[in-house]
Amino acid sequence: MNDQKPMIEVRNLDKFYGSFHALKGINLTVHQGEKMVVCGPSGSGKSTLIRCFNGLEFHNSGTLIVDGVEVHENAKEIRAIRQEVGMVFQQFNLFPHLTVLENLMIGPMKVRRLSRADADDTARKYLDRVHIPEQADKYPSQLSGGQQQRVAIARSLCMESRIMLFDEPTSALDPEMINEVLDVMVELVDTGMTMVVVTHEMGFARKVADTMVFMEMGEIVEISPPEQFFTNPSSERCRLFLNQILEH
Repeated sequence: MNDQKPMIEVRNLDKFYGSFHALKGINLTVHQGEKMVVCGPSGSGKSTLIRCFNGLEFHNSGTLIVDGVEVHENAKEIRAIRQEVGMVFQQFNLFPHLTVLENLMIGPMKVRRLSRADADDTARKYLDRVHIPEQADKYPSQLSGGQQQRVAIARSLCMESRIMLFDEPTSALDPEMINEVLDVMVELVDTGMTMVVVTHEMGFARKVADTMVFMEMGEIVEISPPEQFFTNPSSERCRLFLNQILEH
């Protein structure tokens, strides 16, 4: 991956909420086409970190560069950055009063200025990609949780972003629905998209990750390839975490 262009560069990043030090001196590089999985116990700063990547949160010090543009609270380019960085959340955040198709069309029409016909074509293409084209005219409340999350993934894909962020995308799902979402994400890996995924799904991580990142208490404790991460982690904190999570 190191011969690829850096898409996200993080240098000495700090984030505070009042006196709480949420991110402590983070250093990280995500290269073009890289699949990075970020894991760690609850409250370790994983979600805060990736929310900084598209300007949903802003760091207090350090440097964050996304696709060649520096991200900070007053950056006039923040709207452009958000267009290039798609995000899928724990909650689906679909508009309940719009159909699935309308949920997918609204972003490209308003932000990318696509015509209704082009937005319709794009929406149907990505509903095909996530294997639910037949749900186009339904409302979110008529879908299962797994289907709603696949709609949320398709909605992000419709913006044709260069980077996709996933913030524990299966944590709100019933167990039987988790695999249908993970299967769609595995297929996205094959498209060459740059992806950063916060997840506790270690089977998925082992299958798709180029790089594993372990965080605890606002710090990056370990960065390593999956094989090393799962078989011979260098830190005791990481070993304890894996022992706990892989027992379940």
